[in-house]
Amino acid sequence: HENYFIPHSLPEPEQVTNVLEWLIEHCEDSGYKPIYVDPVEMAESLGFDEERELGIHLHLLEEMGFILRSVDATLKASVRLLAPLEAPRIIGVGLNYVSHIRETKHATPALPMLFMKHPSAVIGPGEPIVYPKHAQKVDYEGELAVVIGRHARRVSEAQALEYVLGYTCANDVSERVTQLAEMKMGCLLVGKSYDTFCPLGPAIATGLDPANLDLTTRLNGQARQRINTSDLLFSAARLVSYLSQAMTLWPGDVILTGTP
Repeated sequence: HENYFIPHSLPEPEQVTNVLEWLIEHCEDSGYKPIYVDPVEMAESLGFDEERELGIHLHLLEEMGFILRSVDATLKASVRLLAPLEAPRIIGVGLNYVSHIRETKHATPALPMLFMKHPSAVIGPGEPIVYPKHAQKVDYEGELAVVIGRHARRVSEAQALEYVLGYTCANDVSERVTQLAEMKMGCLLVGKSYDTFCPLGPAIATGLDPANLDLTTRLNGQARQRINTSDLLFSAARLVSYLSQAMTLWPGDVILTGTP
């Protein structure tokens, strides 16, 4: 429902809880698929005097992060969602989850294993990934992406997150055969940089703790990767600080923190 109202005073906590419980119950009935609320019917079901009173509670739950307003289906079908950044510099990190290092039986890196993806790899979250003609094995890599918001030069780890604008989702798509051939020669670029090989978005989120975020990668609706960023070997703050000792990070630069 789009007509939310900003309250002049807070409703009773019990009333807000009742609204949330109603929404959860109906989500369960729908198999946790998105539900579309009829505000009149919902208000009557919960015993509110008017739809406006319900709107106040919905607004509060949205502000608290419990619910999201859906985009109108007609509008959604008529727009193309772009990447939240246009042609950024993209720096990637390999072997950066402790559990992944243990799983692959690699030695723990003493320094971040860095590579770059070409800006032409960036596409929006709903755009198709183009399979290269000669590709033999193309893989997904779901990752937390750090977006730089201020010029950062020789910043400390303690200050590093002050230079971050926010965070978004990234898919570090990789052509494994090319990647491994490059890595045997001590380099890495083309296997990671094919056009469309870096979907970003849909939005840049602010106010998050990058050291404690759940990351899930789904393929055709099935979860294939699941991790918490507390398992990162080199944290977002550590990566920003480390890179800034050598190069000036620019607003809009993107750091892909690694895949589990």
